[in-house]
Parts: sequence; structure tokens; C-alpha cells
Amino acid sequence: MNTSLKLFSYFRSSCAYRVRIALNIKNIPYDIIPIHLLKEGGEQYTLEYRQLNPSAQVPTLVDKGVPMGQSLAILEYIEEKYPSIPLLPSSPIDRALVRQMNEIINSGMQPLQNLSVTQYLYHQLTISDEQKTQWLTTWMHRGFESLENLFQKHSGLFCFGDHVTLADCCLIPQVFSAQRFGVDLSPFSKTMTIYKKATELSAFIQASPERQPDYQP
Repeated sequence: MNTSLKLFSYFRSSCAYRVRIALNIKNIPYDIIPIHLLKEGGEQYTLEYRQLNPSAQVPTLVDKGVPMGQSLAILEYIEEKYPSIPLLPSSPIDRALVRQMNEIINSGMQPLQNLSVTQYLYHQLTISDEQKTQWLTTWMHRGFESLENLFQKHSGLFCFGDHVTLADCCLIPQVFSAQRFGVDLSPFSKTMTIYKKATELSAFIQASPERQPDYQP
């Protein structure tokens, strides 16, 4: 495929996963350029990639030659440029609630499981595998507890009502990550109901890590 949108992505990155979901839901064609976060010390640290994204992170979306980093900024850009299939509610209050859900994941959960953070904990602070699991479980459970409370008040079939929003784009990759790290999600019944429903949709299936060109088991 040769399109105007290029997405620099890593199959297992939850942040890149968010963007893939949104692009798929809106039926926006895009090319994937894989960036391996572990190969040869991490391809994200090459000079060439840092020129696109000074944070040395994925995803990076390039549209008409302009690179954009940070997944939530990218999601908002996609929503503004391609509004025909909306992923934010029309009401300002409802939009704020969806963004609240996003930030619980984006600020309070995902950064604490980030590869650079866990590598620092493991190599510099020399924590054990058991301590690493405890670290991940602690922060993920705090976040999922907050989300579960909001879902009890505001969800329907999906995170907010009966239509997919940006909150679902963020939630599903976070649940995937929690499962990959072996975090017990049984206390969060509403979260898992939403996860099951969303992952039955083709946009989510096609965005999943195992469907990516750089997937490795």
C-alpha cells in the first residue's frame, strides 16, 4: 500500500496499538513502518528515527511529510481531520469524561509499564522478577479500579455508552498489556465485558499485535 499516512509502529506497543485501532475504525488507509524496540538496542534510538521523533518512542504518524508523536495527540489529530466517523461524543461534558478515561490509562498506567521504565527498574535498580510483577500489578490495578468505577456509571456496550470512542482505543491495548504481564483482571468485570465486545470488531482485530507485519510470537 502506498498512502499519504505513514505510521511508525511496534506490534506490541500499546500506544501504537491505540492509533492503529482509530485509523481502522475511520477506514483511513496507512502504511506501517515497523520500529523494533529491542533489536540492536532499539531502532527507536537511531539518529534517523530521532529526527522524526525526538522522544525516541512509538508511534510516530507522518502526514504530508510532517511527523507527529505521542499517541493521544495523534488520536486527537485523527479525530479532527477525519470527523465523519466520530470517536468523541458531541457534548463537551461527555468528551471530558472520555478524555478522563484516556488519561487514567495514558498517564497513570501505561508509562509505568513502559519498556524504558521496566528496563531501568530491572537493570539499574536490579529488582527481581517478582518485584517487577508486583510493581506492574500495583499500578495497573489502581488504574483499572478507577476505570471500572467510571464504566459502572457511563458505559454501555463500550467504555462510554454504546458507541466506540477514543477510550476504547486506549482500553483494549491496556488490557492486552496487562494480560501479557500476567496481571489478574478478574476483579474488573465491566472492563472485561467491554474488552470482549470490542475485540470482536474487525477494526480491533486488524489492529491487534498478531496481525502486524512485524509480529513475533
